[in-house]
Amino acid sequence: MRDALGRIQSVLLIGGSSEIGLAIVRGLPRIDGASVCLAGPDRPEMEQIATALGTEGFGAVRVLDFDACAPTDPKGFVANAFATEHDVVIVATGYLGDQATASQDPDMALRLIDINFRGLVPALVEIGQRLKTQGHGTLVVMSTVAGERPRVANYTYGAAKAGLDAFTRGLAASIDHAGVQVLVVRPGFVRTRMTAHLAPVPFSTSPDKVAEAVTAALGGASKTIWVPGILRWVMRLLRALPESIFRRLPA
Repeated sequence: MRDALGRIQSVLLIGGSSEIGLAIVRGLPRIDGASVCLAGPDRPEMEQIATALGTEGFGAVRVLDFDACAPTDPKGFVANAFATEHDVVIVATGYLGDQATASQDPDMALRLIDINFRGLVPALVEIGQRLKTQGHGTLVVMSTVAGERPRVANYTYGAAKAGLDAFTRGLAASIDHAGVQVLVVRPGFVRTRMTAHLAPVPFSTSPDKVAEAVTAALGGASKTIWVPGILRWVMRLLRALPESIFRRLPA
């Protein structure tokens, strides 16, 4: 539970090597020695990150295996992750993949769906119940503006994130009176390793800017945020465009 000053004492990050997720972890208002649990499929990288966090004023840092493509025993995983209560849980697992390949390769399409949505659902069900039982905490789930209207350049990724977005908002409604905040984050193009091969687009942002927006929303009334904030209005306009016009826009 947060201390008397509202500072966070324990964080769980699913997607333990995510640049965005780690920026959020580092940007949270926290006590000295706050504990962190990193969960993901890339244990060697997470162990290096754990060592780095230990030099940055964090306390105990645990590393757990979690693979959204092959989730096993979600009850056991979440029980292990919640060996201690968490003030903030961040779900930042993401995989952009290649739409040209996914358009022709069912295995690639399924991988995109699994990592970005299907493989996260069992864990989210358990996490929701854990937070509800705690009676406190914040669940932060990384969505994307790409899920608000499908584009030919990334519609499989967008569809998966749209599913995650809808599921999270439904989960939020189901535990609305339990003292738990659920925050859906819809960034635009974020400059990370995942997007390094792509040309930046208008309203591009950084992991640190996403972290700033999340930190500002903690404890507030917001249930969904866009990063940068102008994308809320850009996407409202794009959703209103007739399909015939929308399809003519640059991919």
